[in-house]
Amino acid sequence: MVETFAQELRGECNEGSATAVATQEGTSTVDDGVIDRFDLTKGLVLQEFGYDEDVDSALRVAIEERTGEALVDEDYGDVTDGALVWFRDGDDDLTDLLMDVQSLMDDGGAVWLFTPKAGTSGHVPPRDVQEAASVAGLHSTITFVVGEGWSCTRLVDKGWQK
Repeated sequence: MVETFAQELRGECNEGSATAVATQEGTSTVDDGVIDRFDLTKGLVLQEFGYDEDVDSALRVAIEERTGEALVDEDYGDVTDGALVWFRDGDDDLTDLLMDVQSLMDDGGAVWLFTPKAGTSGHVPPRDVQEAASVAGLHSTITFVVGEGWSCTRLVDKGWQK
């Protein structure tokens, strides 16, 4: 009961099979089917890059709930199990960023690259994602839509497949 009250004060609540988060625009949700696509387990330490005010807050909360761990920021200095990267057209070089992201990642870790959906400001063409990933030694295993404004591409080491 106390935790429920605390969640309400933070603007968070769980309703059915979706994670709901109150935002300035209202409440947004992430369906469990979407979060299942990330193949996350409890205890994973995920490092987040490219955080800004436009990220999908409900998705971040759902990921934290699934792993049971808070996302760590770009300055985290220990080994991680994977990375979340928010990247928009006009940000720094994607290839360099993907190479940096892998520096503290454990073997077999995945990079979930979030880019604005087609037709929205900051959209990154899929060919640019594929080229940057390939040069960084990664390849995509799946791309899917998350939330209203973002697409996600799961990138893994070229020598590892799931």
